[in-house]
Amino acid sequence: MKSNPEDSLKIENIVASAKVAESLDLQVISSQIKDAEYNKKRFPGVVLRMQDPKIAALVFGSGKVVLTGAKSLDSLSRGLEILGNLLRGLGIDIPQELEYKVQNIVTSADLGTPINLNKIAVGFNLDRIEYEPEQFPGLVYRLEEPKVVVLLFGSGKLIITGGKVTEDAKLAVNKILSDLTNLGLI
Repeated sequence: MKSNPEDSLKIENIVASAKVAESLDLQVISSQIKDAEYNKKRFPGVVLRMQDPKIAALVFGSGKVVLTGAKSLDSLSRGLEILGNLLRGLGIDIPQELEYKVQNIVTSADLGTPINLNKIAVGFNLDRIEYEPEQFPGLVYRLEEPKVVVLLFGSGKLIITGGKVTEDAKLAVNKILSDLTNLGLI
């Protein structure tokens, strides 16, 4: 029995945004928080790196933050909570209940078998794919439902990006499997 590609799904990165205040003084934040990185010539926000969970928070003067590097929604919530507490510790008025909005979930998967990208490029709906092996070794497949982009590699490995909920990756893998099976390519 071949392994189920659904079982190989692994979240590699979740990017989310949140509004934590009406405005933030980045100079104060960068000078008061240990290891904060702020170089406004290079990047317009303060970068705070957390170790547990391993997440980077990009904090902007507008009061918006972007969290990146989370491997689960749970670690994303913990990261936002840690950030909120750090900022409250500086006397900044931050709401107790912070809410984030997921912008992108990047997931990897493995079909468990090598695939022929040339045949897939010919068989799939051409206006939905990009395949230029001289430029990039993977085939780019844009799905409508769920609205994600899947990178397929000859090894059978997949990267699914653009998901908004964790279920998107599972739906994408099942759609790819069904398309490949219908075309007799797997």
